[in-house]
Amino acid sequence: MKTNKLFYALLVFQISVFTAFAQGNSAYWQQHVDYTMEVDMNVEDYTYTGSQKLVYTNNSPDELSRVYYHLYFNAFRPGSEMDIRLQTIKDGDSRMMIEGKSRIMGLSENEMGYLHVNTLTQDGQEVRFAEEGTVLVVDLAKPIPAGGKTTLEMSFKGQVPLQIRRSGRNNAEGVALSMSQWYPKLAEYDFEGWHAYPYIAREFHGVWGDFDVKLTIDKNYVVGGSGYLQNPNEIGHGYEDEGTKIKKQRGKTLTWHFKAPMVHDFMWAADPEYLHDKVQVENGPMLHFLYKNDPEILENWKNLQPKTVAAMEFFSKNVGKYPYDQYSVIQGGDGGMEYAMSTLITGKRKFESLVGVMIHEMAHSWFQHILATNESKHEWMDEGFTSFISSLCMNQVMEQNKENPFENSYKGYYNLARSGKEQPQSTHADRYDLNFAYGISAYSKGSIFLSQLGYVIGQDKLMETLRKYYEDFKFKHPVPNDIKRTAEKISGIELDWYLTDWTQTTNTIDYGIKEVMANGEETEVILERIGLMPMPLDLLVVYEDGSQETFYVPLSMMRGEKENPYPQLTRSVLPDWAWAYPTYSFKISKPMSAIKAIVIDPSQLMADIAADNNVWQKTP
Repeated sequence: MKTNKLFYALLVFQISVFTAFAQGNSAYWQQHVDYTMEVDMNVEDYTYTGSQKLVYTNNSPDELSRVYYHLYFNAFRPGSEMDIRLQTIKDGDSRMMIEGKSRIMGLSENEMGYLHVNTLTQDGQEVRFAEEGTVLVVDLAKPIPAGGKTTLEMSFKGQVPLQIRRSGRNNAEGVALSMSQWYPKLAEYDFEGWHAYPYIAREFHGVWGDFDVKLTIDKNYVVGGSGYLQNPNEIGHGYEDEGTKIKKQRGKTLTWHFKAPMVHDFMWAADPEYLHDKVQVENGPMLHFLYKNDPEILENWKNLQPKTVAAMEFFSKNVGKYPYDQYSVIQGGDGGMEYAMSTLITGKRKFESLVGVMIHEMAHSWFQHILATNESKHEWMDEGFTSFISSLCMNQVMEQNKENPFENSYKGYYNLARSGKEQPQSTHADRYDLNFAYGISAYSKGSIFLSQLGYVIGQDKLMETLRKYYEDFKFKHPVPNDIKRTAEKISGIELDWYLTDWTQTTNTIDYGIKEVMANGEETEVILERIGLMPMPLDLLVVYEDGSQETFYVPLSMMRGEKENPYPQLTRSVLPDWAWAYPTYSFKISKPMSAIKAIVIDPSQLMADIAADNNVWQKTP
């Protein structure tokens, strides 16, 4: 990346911090941190040492006398909170279990993970710090005033755990190092206070900033991950400029130098058998593919590359332009997990599965690594919105031609809603009683929040909302109210009821056609609301002569109406239905004998948990 281009991007970012309007608050602020790290990796025993210089800018209105760091690798030790949670939850994550027991509890001394801080100073003064599991508590030598800066410098040491969850060494597919959540990471402080969550199982939250990382490792290892490689012509391994001849390196190690601007995390992976391919997206980033030299997967990984180009173009068109100049798809980890400018995915998959996991994790570049919600508190926003847009992308890129690309999300949600195990989406990610409930609530119900919002405000308004949401909140930390307010401004419809019922309660949607009665030359239809959650209704009427028309029942608390979603059909807009009334009646100006069927929500995008009463058909 050219220096002037990087400087301009950083300048725009710094200005945006002070002029943005997020959380509906003109006084919005967010913290900023710059990391400079040098790390030495020992590939013989999987230990590493490092130094970190961290410049922290306190953009908050508060004076800070304490800060917190995450020490994620400490979770992979017998007796850790993650280990105990895995042992006590009723449906433990199968990836982390063996013969029904926690894999963490069986780790030996040289297999477990750790991350320890040896020394820590603030502006040259020693500070008191205490390690509490996966959190480092730091009492500052002097408070950081509002608007002030401080420099924290530390030395640290770590051991890479045997691969258990997301990060680690020697994963099931033989990848040597999947290095995510590997460094002491400053916790986020925002308008709600500190978010120094222990690492128990699931999600993350981070501070926006710039990373400058030098990684020294065995020269035979190929490295990929976040950021731009600064010394490609020293490294080789396919990173060098075309036509540059790389001389054989002396010594046993190479130092890889990466810079990653405007990110809130930094991941890298390394393996001596990685193949490295590059594909340039027209008017977009350079794509890097790093995968094992395994004959079983080579064809799929080659075929994956044009699909990755197509996905990058799809997301940039439908959400917003990808803002970085590179993206890496790397074999590693234990399934699929998104990181800044990159992803780790397991590679021994059927082709459609490989494309699917790539598309989902790439979509997270928008819904988490650019629109950086606090996914521990609002996991449905990053996982759900990602599931929504990746379902649309898969339908196009893989030519699935599904009438409803979100059908699996609806099936999953219905199973949860009927199970009696559902908890509100406002539940913290670590507080779900079951992994089953968490997964469906975050991914499926989160996806339906958007697909059903399209039913409420119109599909064109939904996609316009997503693009506006991205433009207004990129490189920020949006909260649920931000997507709601964006949709309200685009559609002109009030949506507080929708956000409240869908995300903060377990109220369900259940409407039915209670009765259809002849009334002379007219037909009276009585509808009923059975569930607690209100919704507007689209009704399709099919006549015996083959003609069709629709009726629209707005919800009074919406204070507005969507445009006709079926412009090829005549639509009658009926009076509003106020939620407190359990029934609603209207008349069709044709005799009952002329009507063949009446259907509530022909799109099936309204998540009605009991659709069997949504259709009335004339008895033969």
